[in-house]
Amino acid sequence: MANKEEIIAKAKDAITDFDDELAAEVAAEALAAGIDPVELIEKGFTAGMQEVGEQFEQGTLFLPHVLAAAEAMNAGIEVIKPEMEKRKSQTKSLGTIVIGTIEGDIHSIGKDIVASMLNIAGFKVVDLGRDVPIKTFVEKAKEIKPQIIASSALMTTTMVNQIQIEEQLKEAGIRGQVKTMVGGAPVTQDWADKIGADIYGENATDAVNKVKAAITGDFV
Repeated sequence: MANKEEIIAKAKDAITDFDDELAAEVAAEALAAGIDPVELIEKGFTAGMQEVGEQFEQGTLFLPHVLAAAEAMNAGIEVIKPEMEKRKSQTKSLGTIVIGTIEGDIHSIGKDIVASMLNIAGFKVVDLGRDVPIKTFVEKAKEIKPQIIASSALMTTTMVNQIQIEEQLKEAGIRGQVKTMVGGAPVTQDWADKIGADIYGENATDAVNKVKAAITGDFV
């Protein structure tokens, strides 16, 4: 039987090879071997997605490759989802997060990974999808009173809309009741500071760590 490192390496390969069947097989193998599903996702599937994302940015891979890699990751996550749900039901929710890809932007891979990782970490995640109107973020904030509103932007032309979330939350009188998080390829800490967002998520792991810190009160 393969050891943990081999199984995790195989999970990463499944993503970079765009292999749905292998991703599902590795996920089942990992469960049988007692590997922590979170570790499998972080070090295997997400690591593979990040590699694909880097190659996409460099122009050596194209959008169909990214979508195929995301499908492989989803196939793997589907297999371990029941185990994740079981674990989740045994722990109380850490808080509620509303997440979506900003208006005008149809990219959702990064947002999907962050949403999955937050879910796994024990948060209730309300995923609004992609190309989400600013007013939808604000309406959802009023409706369910989440701890955090998170927006992803993959293009410089759409990241400017993240300013509108800050502005419209203020206009609605609820900006002080919710923290905001921004992320996406062109987004930086400087941008987050400039628009007044509370959290900048550089990647999925960084986003989860900062959200945990923000909600438990250790956020600086």
